[in-house]
Amino acid sequence: MTTLNAKLASQYPAHIAQLQQMTKAALSRENLEGLVIHSGQEIKAFLDDNCYPFKVNPHFKYWLPLIELPNSWLVVNGEDKPTLIYYQPVDFWHKITPLSESYWGEYINIKILTNASEVDKLLPYDKKGFAYIGSHIEVAKALGFEAINPESLLNYIHYHRGYKSKYEHECLRQSNTLAVKAHQAARNAFLQGDSEYDIQQAYLKSIGYGTNDTPYGNIVALNKNCSILHYMSLDKVPPQAHRSFLIDAGANFNGYAADITRTYSYKNDKFAELIVRMDQLMLKAVAGLKPGVSYVDLHIETHRAIGQVLRDFNFINVDADIAVESGIISTFFPHGLGHHLGLQVHDVGGFMADERGTHVDTPASHPFLRTSRLIEANQVFTIEPGLYFIDSLLAELKASPNADQVNWKNVDEMRCFGGIRIEDNIIVHQSHNENMTRDLGLN
Repeated sequence: MTTLNAKLASQYPAHIAQLQQMTKAALSRENLEGLVIHSGQEIKAFLDDNCYPFKVNPHFKYWLPLIELPNSWLVVNGEDKPTLIYYQPVDFWHKITPLSESYWGEYINIKILTNASEVDKLLPYDKKGFAYIGSHIEVAKALGFEAINPESLLNYIHYHRGYKSKYEHECLRQSNTLAVKAHQAARNAFLQGDSEYDIQQAYLKSIGYGTNDTPYGNIVALNKNCSILHYMSLDKVPPQAHRSFLIDAGANFNGYAADITRTYSYKNDKFAELIVRMDQLMLKAVAGLKPGVSYVDLHIETHRAIGQVLRDFNFINVDADIAVESGIISTFFPHGLGHHLGLQVHDVGGFMADERGTHVDTPASHPFLRTSRLIEANQVFTIEPGLYFIDSLLAELKASPNADQVNWKNVDEMRCFGGIRIEDNIIVHQSHNENMTRDLGLN
């Protein structure tokens, strides 16, 4: 057994015990006997016999590190050993992933399913006491489930998913390890003058990924394209001049996601100085992640700090407090500070005040925040402040009564660079923060 597998093997039992305890409490609240968690099914494209890339139900991979397993099921009741109904068809068309029992095997009962349509023979006979958790509602109804994704049940689970176990922390460290290696390869490709497409290929090749293996579509942008927040076009021809490079790209380990962003300047110029300043700002925001602090307050504090950067670099001619009051900072920083991270890139539970799912509203002036929940130990976040020169938002500002607060000549000089975003992945411990991304040497 490798050192990593030994570590996971030592942490997994406590993770399963935590899930069992949570499930038992949830079932008691809902007066249910158990959960039937569907891994999902492959979905065919319209009028075609090819399927979209399979994405496993996050509730399924919460229990097991199996992310490429359609037509499988997990039956749990919070007390007995969970039962995995493992789909293993006889198929000469496709490669079948064989059952490989690792450190998790002794904690799971396994039943083999060879024909997906015969799963009802292996599921609980009387389904009245069981809730179906999954996305295939018609399948659940056909099988006789009455409780399908009960909202109050999911709220309870989603709230508790905000607290990560030591096993989950280790999986997130490993996903960061993969992503950092790939980010370093992408940076080298940028510095040698490659196209966006070739930079993406360098990223994927460095960790042996195909395009569909990343947890989200990689953002690989050069020059002005850095101003498009979710840019995914990938030009195959290098630009005439390399000025800037923004990469927002992640990796997966056992179904847990890394989500890292870096911005680089090709030359040692004013844009490079701006990147250094934004990096300092980002690390200050990381330091502000503390148990008991409001994430909303941390976002607002960082929002104002970006106003100070705009003033110090002479992009605006008013002080930061006036820029906050007038709202012009949102033109340059139009998104939230970050989000919860885990089984999903934008992990669930970020707006919940309690186990009932009571919603915590974000301020009207900051509508794009992805979490409003109080920061607590064992939560995992991204911190990703940005500063952009987006033509459409700048045009709106220029046409507004606040246009005179901007030094347009200085702003116009930066449009060709697009913008900056820097993002690290952080575990909040009771006594300190663990910056997984920086600990791996990605500065």
